[in-house]
Amino acid sequence: MTRKSYDKGTIADLVDGVLPWKQVKDMMSSYKDPDRFIKYLEVLQERVPWSDRILLPLGPHLFIVQKEDGRIVTKSRSGFEFGDYRKNWKLKARIFVRKTKEQYREIYTEMTHADPEWMEMREFYDPLDGTLLDIETVPPAYPLVHSFEPDLDTFYTQWLGRSYRNDN
Repeated sequence: MTRKSYDKGTIADLVDGVLPWKQVKDMMSSYKDPDRFIKYLEVLQERVPWSDRILLPLGPHLFIVQKEDGRIVTKSRSGFEFGDYRKNWKLKARIFVRKTKEQYREIYTEMTHADPEWMEMREFYDPLDGTLLDIETVPPAYPLVHSFEPDLDTFYTQWLGRSYRNDN
């Protein structure tokens, strides 16, 4: 399998969902070019209204970023800072819990949603602009799930072969 390198424009088209399926399939099936993740970060960085450096996207509107003072925080596209990236950002989000049949029926058809006695759906929203950031479905009264705590040191040094520190 040959290793292809994609330019930033192609990566931007992939992020926007406008890349033709054949090209997406070729990208997924081929070896990854070593700088693809960095190009992806550059595309994302150009699209946010703040200058903190994106280290890792957690979703389309949620990122782990490094601030100028070196602190690493979870931050939304709107600029809301949820605090240290190792802490559960969901604790600072606006939360809507669907726990009745009527609430489920707002988004699901009859018989396609969970039984509210067994499961609730939590929707986590950006406190500044109301963008939906994540959803979790759990038994009622289950603690908020801390979905992901990345090992940035290992990811950057061993996988990407670089440092993420400000002094690089």
